[in-house]
Amino acid sequence: MRRVVVTGLGMINALGLDKESAFSAIIEGKQGVKLIESFDASDQTVKIAAEVTDFDPFSVLDPKEAKKADRFIQLGLKAAAEAMEDARFGEDIDKERFGVASASGIGGLPNIEKNSVICELKGARRISPFFIPSSLVNMLGGFVSIYQGLKGPNLASVTACAAGTHAIGEAAKSIMVGTADKMLVVGAESAICAVGIGGFAAMKALSTRNDDPATASRPFDADRDGFIMGEGAGAMVLEAYEDAVARGATIYGELIGFGESGDANHITTPTMDGPLRAMKAAYTMAGKPKIDYVNAHGTSTPVNDKNETAALKELFGGKENCPPVSSTKGQIGHCLGAAGTIEAVITLMAMRDGILPPTINYTTPDENCDLDYVPNAARKAEIKVAMSNSFGFGGTNGVVIFKKI
Repeated sequence: MRRVVVTGLGMINALGLDKESAFSAIIEGKQGVKLIESFDASDQTVKIAAEVTDFDPFSVLDPKEAKKADRFIQLGLKAAAEAMEDARFGEDIDKERFGVASASGIGGLPNIEKNSVICELKGARRISPFFIPSSLVNMLGGFVSIYQGLKGPNLASVTACAAGTHAIGEAAKSIMVGTADKMLVVGAESAICAVGIGGFAAMKALSTRNDDPATASRPFDADRDGFIMGEGAGAMVLEAYEDAVARGATIYGELIGFGESGDANHITTPTMDGPLRAMKAAYTMAGKPKIDYVNAHGTSTPVNDKNETAALKELFGGKENCPPVSSTKGQIGHCLGAAGTIEAVITLMAMRDGILPPTINYTTPDENCDLDYVPNAARKAEIKVAMSNSFGFGGTNGVVIFKKI
C-alpha cells in the first residue's frame, strides 16, 4: 500500500482564525474560554464556552450562499481553504483523483434548534428551505468539494468526538488502496447554542465554573469537573508520498499508523480497554516506534483522564516509559467532532517547531493521573513521532500516529 503524507494544514479555533495565530497562542498558554456571547445563557447552568470570535462568514461565502450553510460548515470552509493554499498545488492537479473526508459530531445543531422553534411557533410552512442541507453533517464535505472543485471520494464521519480522527483514517485508506491520490480532510463543529449547552449540562458533562472561565477546563488535574464546549475546524491535505515528493511539496509528516475500536460498554461512560485497543492498533501498524509526544483526548472529565492515563501506561509498559502527554482542550475547549482534526494539526505543528504544547490549569496532582503532562508551560523538545487520541460517546475510539520525514 502507498505511503501517506500531510502537505497542507488549516485551523480555526477560539484562539485564532488561522493555524499560525492559533498555534502561537496555544504555545504561549493563552486562554480561549469566556462567558458565552453568541446567545443569552443567563438561564443556563453553564454559561461559559470557547467561542470563535471575529470570524466573518463572508470571508469564505458570499451573503447569498452563507445563509445556506450552518456555522460549522462556514468554519470548515475557512480551515479547508487554508489547508489547500498551504499545500501549494499547481494548475495541473487531477481533481477527479482528489477527494474529501469530512467530520462533525453533531452538525448544524443551532439551525436545528432555530427551525424547531419556528416550526412550533409559526408552523411547518415557515421552515427555511435551506434547513436540511445546511444542517446535514456530510454537507460540510459537500460544500468543501464544491468550493475546491474536488471530484474524488466524498466521505463523512459522524462518530462523536472521534469523528475528526476517523476522517483522517478514512482519507488515508482511500489513498492507500488507490481510490484517490489526494484527500482533503476537514472536521468542523459549532454546537454552542442553548440546546447544545443545555443538553451537555443536563448530562453533567460540562464544568460549572462560571465564575472562573479561565481555569474551568483543567485536564488531568485532581479538581477537574467536566469539559468546556469549544467550536472550530481543522483541515489537512493528505497525499501519496511519491506524488508529494515529485511536486516538491512541504511534508509536515507521514501518517504511519491509525487505530479504531469500540468499547461495547456504555453510551457515554468510557472504558480503559477500548482506547487502549485503538492505541495498540495504531502503535502496531506504525511498527512500535519510540513515541516522543502524545496529544491526549484529555477532556478534563473525571473518568476519561483517569482511563486515558491508565491506557497509556499499559501501552508503554509503565509510567516510566511514557512520553510527554498534553491536552490543549484547557485552552480551546472540546471541539467535539472537530477535535481530532484540530488536535492533529496542533500535533503536526508541534512536530514542525520542536515544541510540546502545554496542559494549562494543572495545579493539583491526581494520584490516578501521574504522567508528564507538560504542565502549564510549553517545552522545547525534538518530536520525531507523535500520537493523537480521540474518544467519543458510544464508545468509539480513534488514534493516529505521525512521523517526521
